Amino acid sequence: MRNNDRGGPLSRLRFEQEETVATSGQVGPKSKPVTKGRKRFVKTNADPNNSPPIPEGTDTSLPVEDSPITSGHVGPKSGKFRQDSKKPRPSDRLRQEGEPPPDETASHDSTADKKSRKDSKRMEKSKLRMEKSGDKLEKARDKLANQKPPKRPGPIKTIGRAANYQTWQYVHGKIREVERENVGIEAAHKAELAGEHTVRGSTRFIKKRIRTRPARQVRKWEKKTINAKADYAYRQLVQENPSLKSNPVSRYMQKQRLKKQYRRQAKKAAKAAKKTAVTAKNIAGAAWNYVRSNPKVLLIIACAFLLIIVMQSCVAGVTSIGNGLLGAVGGTSYVSSDSDMQTVESDYTALESGLREELAHIERDYPGYDEYRYSVDEIGHDPFELASYLTAKFGGYNSAKVRAELQILLEQQYQLTVTETVEVRYRTETRTDTWTETDPETGETTTHSDTYTVEVPYDYYILNVTLRNKSLGAVALANLDPEQTERYLVYQKTKGNRPNLFEGNIYTAGEYTDYDIPPEALNDTKFAAMIAEAEKYLGFPYVWGGSTPSTSFDCSGFVCWVINKSGVGSVGRTTATGLFNHCAAIPPGEAKPGDLIFFHSTYDSAGPISHVGLYVGNGMMIHCGNPISYASTNSRYWTEHFYAFGRLN
Repeated sequence: MRNNDRGGPLSRLRFEQEETVATSGQVGPKSKPVTKGRKRFVKTNADPNNSPPIPEGTDTSLPVEDSPITSGHVGPKSGKFRQDSKKPRPSDRLRQEGEPPPDETASHDSTADKKSRKDSKRMEKSKLRMEKSGDKLEKARDKLANQKPPKRPGPIKTIGRAANYQTWQYVHGKIREVERENVGIEAAHKAELAGEHTVRGSTRFIKKRIRTRPARQVRKWEKKTINAKADYAYRQLVQENPSLKSNPVSRYMQKQRLKKQYRRQAKKAAKAAKKTAVTAKNIAGAAWNYVRSNPKVLLIIACAFLLIIVMQSCVAGVTSIGNGLLGAVGGTSYVSSDSDMQTVESDYTALESGLREELAHIERDYPGYDEYRYSVDEIGHDPFELASYLTAKFGGYNSAKVRAELQILLEQQYQLTVTETVEVRYRTETRTDTWTETDPETGETTTHSDTYTVEVPYDYYILNVTLRNKSLGAVALANLDPEQTERYLVYQKTKGNRPNLFEGNIYTAGEYTDYDIPPEALNDTKFAAMIAEAEKYLGFPYVWGGSTPSTSFDCSGFVCWVINKSGVGSVGRTTATGLFNHCAAIPPGEAKPGDLIFFHSTYDSAGPISHVGLYVGNGMMIHCGNPISYASTNSRYWTEHFYAFGRLN
């Protein structure tokens, strides 16, 4: 039962401060810890008479606000619990007015150490990545070097193949004789032929992929090795020269130079070289075009120039820039003299002439064959590719120094193979059988004869002559290491700062010339289709043996592609002489747009015709020089080398 004599709630409560001198003032055991620094409500009896007895000596006065703060704990306190007055307050982190800022050297040192450790780890990872890719590349190259060439079939296998082919031809010939009598047989025969074609194509594709896998692995790891070396070289250079890292312009330029040094590859040689400003004129022109399109850059440059003057460091800056420009010009020029380079060019041309002589005497050296089949690429090279390659590999050179290298290059660039094929063919022979009969009754003898034809098999011998030109540029890139490749591409871009060294050569690179076709000429639908296809490839570089947009073109490959793809004709892939054989010669006065124009002696070719272009009228043609471009046929050079006009049959 509740005691009604007790006072109300207010009479049972009294306020007591926790902040006492040495004790909280509570008598008896404590129940729960009380939050420090706050007032608490302590229950007490309303009637003082009913209060518990208070021991003697206990201070019963009310707490004073100014008394020291204490939790009431008696005895030493552990380090875990501290007085409120000793705890740090949020305001301690604020800096008073006029107070100097705290020393942040330690924090800066800690940040610098962390950054240094991070850079070191990245350096180690970059080095490991470079070493790993290098090992992979070496293994891939060893595997490619140890790859055995495909075995040539022996005489027994050749005869077996010929027998199988004749059997196959005989069986399918018999089926063709009767298949039109039955639709089902015809459909089954066509399905069987399609299946055989698919199986043969799949087998050849799989064998080719297996055979070319080592070469593809080499290309893959070469690319990865180049990227890894570029990254490691840049980090190493920054570690040795911290100033490059601190200067954004120097860091950017150095990193770009290293990337270009290691990452350019053969298939992108022309495009990658165009991005490099290699001479003072090119650098100045590129910088001016960039500044003109970005006016803010001009303001930044002006401010930087004024700052350099004020800081008295313009002398060192100008000296560095001058050295860079001189190095750019000097590093892009051929080292050898003109006479030495032209002599070496003549030596290599003489080696190619010897190869032409060998081709010309094939029938004399291999007599007795029923047929000679030729599949021969054009023989020739870009003289600047030879000069750039030899300069990148040897520096200064002369005829005696590179004589052995020229012979190696010739063997790598050209591959001549001569193979024999024996076919079993049949000829028709007429035969007559004669016999006599005697009449048993009269004894008269009668002579009879019967004439008939038979198919007699015989061996037909064919000599296959194949010459493949890999192009000197592709051979050069395969023989050079990354550093030499970088120099080679620069020399190719600048022509060694001697663009007129091999004057009169039509295969030296240059900007292409455009031309507006007269509207009346486009009324001819065939010519319009040809010129629409041809103009797609303006600016494409000249590549020996090239015949598709993916590889670019040579002169005959370009004209063959335009004729085949425009739908005007079908000439396959042939040489300039082969195209002339597809045409009817016409007088120059009857030439019209769409005709072909042929030239002789533009280089030391095997036949009389060495160059071909597409005539567009008004004394102009579009042809594959270097690059694909329009040119005037009335110029002195083309007039001297003109051979004939031809119209497709």
